[in-house]
Amino acid sequence: MEDFTSGDGVRLAYRDSGGEGTPLLMLHGWGQTQEMFRHQFEELSAGRRVVTVDLRGHGRSAKPHHGYRIARLSRDVLELVEHLGLSAFDALGWSMGASVWWSFIDQYGTDRIRRLVIVDQPAAVAAVPWMTEAEQRESGAIFDVNGLLDLGAALAGPDGRRARQEFVRSMFTGDTTDAALLAFVAEEIESTPAYAGVPLLFDHCAQDWRDVLPRIDRPTLVLGCEGSHVDPHSQRYIAARIPAAELHVFPRESAASHFPFLENPDEFNTVLEKFLTRP
Repeated sequence: MEDFTSGDGVRLAYRDSGGEGTPLLMLHGWGQTQEMFRHQFEELSAGRRVVTVDLRGHGRSAKPHHGYRIARLSRDVLELVEHLGLSAFDALGWSMGASVWWSFIDQYGTDRIRRLVIVDQPAAVAAVPWMTEAEQRESGAIFDVNGLLDLGAALAGPDGRRARQEFVRSMFTGDTTDAALLAFVAEEIESTPAYAGVPLLFDHCAQDWRDVLPRIDRPTLVLGCEGSHVDPHSQRYIAARIPAAELHVFPRESAASHFPFLENPDEFNTVLEKFLTRP
């Protein structure tokens, strides 16, 4: 584990395998950590350079009292890219990490990105009032505004730990949940304090990235899961909006959660490697 300091003075922890070829830079989701990609870091590093990072307020990175906006997180990623001297890299974002890449592309363009992988993230999380019902469905909106406010209040309240644990459990479906896997994810989310997580979650969910999708001009793979709380229809919508994007939806028997890279790493890694190594 290494670290660097962002332009606004925040220490960010990252891991760099130092391998050969085009680096793969992977971004985790809200409240989680780079440990989500432990199987990818271990198994893909043999053939490529893999970089993971704990976003500010998460994992082993510092937890300041400022900067909990998607735009600031994307700036942190740009500064990491510059710190590592990456002139070209493959980008993978899961859940909120996908939103960070969309913000990165919106602000800084795609010049350094060779290929992009989006994992299980709606183009708009909150069903804001100015979206039609059809737009809410196709974008994959999970919350309405009142639901988002209620979740934020619960996470910031005196029973916040319980709210966090219930939030994690909602990302797993069916009766076959791996207890050890669920416990691991539930423990990782405890590294993000409410003063960081709640404003970041609100900012994340309030974003609408639909206008960015048609402007993505890099080969893109969109990954969804039938067993996730994120409706795969939203991933089909994203793949249709990004020019020439590819779509792969893991069936429920392969991944019955929001965490296909943890639940079924062999299949996930195979799909990822096939895309990244394609001529």
